[in-house]
Amino acid sequence: MSINRIDQHEFFIGGDFVRPHGDERIEVINPATEEVAGSVPRAVAADMDAAVAAARRAYDETGWPHRPPAERAEVLRAVGKGLQDRNDEIAHIITAENGGLFRHNLGTVGHRHCFYYAGLCEDVAWEELRTGAVGPAVLRREPAGVAALVVPWNAPIGLLMVKLAPALLAGCTVVAKPAPETPLDTYPLAEVLRDAGLPPGVVNIVPGDAIAGDHLVSHPGVDTVSLTGSVRAGKRIMQVCADRLARVHLELGGKSASIMLDDAPWDEAVRGTLGGFLINNGQACAALSRTLVPAGRYAEVVDRLAAAASEVTVGDPYDDAAQIGPMTSRRQYERVTGYIDLGRAEGARVTAGGGRPAGLDRGFYVAPTVFADVTNDMRVAREEIFGPVNCVIPYDTVDEAVAIANDSDYGLSGAVWSTDLDRAMSVARRIRTGTFTLNGFTLDPRIPFGGYKASGVGRQNGPEGLDAFVELKSVHMTQPQAAALGYC
Repeated sequence: MSINRIDQHEFFIGGDFVRPHGDERIEVINPATEEVAGSVPRAVAADMDAAVAAARRAYDETGWPHRPPAERAEVLRAVGKGLQDRNDEIAHIITAENGGLFRHNLGTVGHRHCFYYAGLCEDVAWEELRTGAVGPAVLRREPAGVAALVVPWNAPIGLLMVKLAPALLAGCTVVAKPAPETPLDTYPLAEVLRDAGLPPGVVNIVPGDAIAGDHLVSHPGVDTVSLTGSVRAGKRIMQVCADRLARVHLELGGKSASIMLDDAPWDEAVRGTLGGFLINNGQACAALSRTLVPAGRYAEVVDRLAAAASEVTVGDPYDDAAQIGPMTSRRQYERVTGYIDLGRAEGARVTAGGGRPAGLDRGFYVAPTVFADVTNDMRVAREEIFGPVNCVIPYDTVDEAVAIANDSDYGLSGAVWSTDLDRAMSVARRIRTGTFTLNGFTLDPRIPFGGYKASGVGRQNGPEGLDAFVELKSVHMTQPQAAALGYC
């Protein structure tokens, strides 16, 4: 199953769909069929300039930043309702763009983030009174200004709404740049935003490549930048933004460990680790891509994980029988299969998968792959592959397992498996990652998500997700002034 080809010819700027300044186009390839799913204009610098100008006008002239937060929350609820009403339509488009399972994409259109942040509005201390050395002060949470939101292709609209929902609640205005692989789903989003009653220019959406993105994040009219993407892109954005001291929030990569202790619930641990490294076809920054196993159980766990991976059904992402679909692009397919070849060359042993699944000659499919005989100094154990590949590594002591897990440039996610919850929590406290799960693999929009080290700067989700879009202002007063203003 697929969708009819979608060709868009405009950008969403200033509250309306407008013609681009250039005439180049981006073709979107369906990764399951390798056919063209649609196309959009390719943004040039002038398009980004127009979008930033629209966002700046909206910030300075529409009153959006000064509306009571409760009013912004109501608009956010309307956006959530609009996305919910078009859930199936948007999920179909995402599946045609990135090859994610349709039933998975049904839950990634972002309406839940809208409802969550709209509900959070009442719990935020937008103004609070503090006691100072000389007199009281009011601490105000104010919008950070014009926000550039740069999002990847693996969960396109979901990862955009992770940022857009708190940005709107905070009172920011926005320029969003979707990835060139997955721009089509943002067009129904734009219609939802327009219909929800946002003032023109509060949100502008301009698809483009890395050149357009670089122009956006370096624009002097942008106050804060939020990226979900690669470490390479994150470093580049930090360098660009450093020149003008723009605020930066980065959610980057991971190489997370699933640590099985010697008293692990083995069936649950194998099943949970399998799901943890196959999430979103293996294209997830939080994926459990390394499995650490006691040396005495190593051969058994390798065999069990390989057997489970070999039973996974790879196929058409619209088919309910499929458990994983294709890689999002030919480039990503070649990256993943290149790492599989590299693992073999490094001396790792393929115990499941190892390339294209039998019978799937068209589409960017990679079979779930399990490597044994891996050491943590191998590139396949250290670098983010971003595909359905897991490296199983033995250890002798819990201290060694903790050391291996922490011996990584990344620190995003992870899990520990044990029937002794005190032991499991002890391990969790020692792992340098931003998210960790006991006997499971959990991501929750209500709980902050982000990483240590090269996995990023700042947090998304939860109340903390608002921080990237808020500035703090302290207003000092005398006690009589505070009383006169009703703060006492």
